[in-house]
Amino acid sequence: MLKMMIRAAALTSILAAGSLAAVPSALAQAAMSSGDMPMVGGAAMDPQKTIVENASQASNLTTLVAAVKAAGLAETLGGEGPFTVFAPTNEAFAKLPAGTVDDLLKPENKDQLAKILTYHVVPAKATSEAAMKMIEDDGGKHPAKTVEGGEITLGMEGESIVVMDASGNTATVTQADVMQSNGVVHVIDTVLMPKK
Repeated sequence: MLKMMIRAAALTSILAAGSLAAVPSALAQAAMSSGDMPMVGGAAMDPQKTIVENASQASNLTTLVAAVKAAGLAETLGGEGPFTVFAPTNEAFAKLPAGTVDDLLKPENKDQLAKILTYHVVPAKATSEAAMKMIEDDGGKHPAKTVEGGEITLGMEGESIVVMDASGNTATVTQADVMQSNGVVHVIDTVLMPKK
């Protein structure tokens, strides 16, 4: 309890000084929940566990976890990394046209599913602070090469980081900087689609 109070006081001081002005308050709250561990989908995300181990505990990432397993990527994303994963929530998958997720989960569509999922992964560890600096240094938009091979474009809308796919669809980072033993996860509200 004392540790949380000290962290809250320190964070308040930093915010008052303006050095974290670009970080949304929701991120600050997430950083203080469950001791040192942010909460995603009602579960504490242990920074000593891998992306797959943590995501498997989050109630709002069950579709993503099922897709990762169906695509045969659990071992890869459980590997050493480092990875930056833009993780679509269940609600993000629900925004796809009816039947899309069911079709993608079929064994015959494994390659297409793997292509979509690896389009959400950058082979580096990029925190929101690093991403915002790259966006600023590049004049407002920063291209990032994905494991799939295509590019996503990072930008800002107000205080939020946004990610644009090859078709111009935009996802907003709703929770950033969920640290993992093999990288970092940024939760997003829209599924990104690579070029066909």
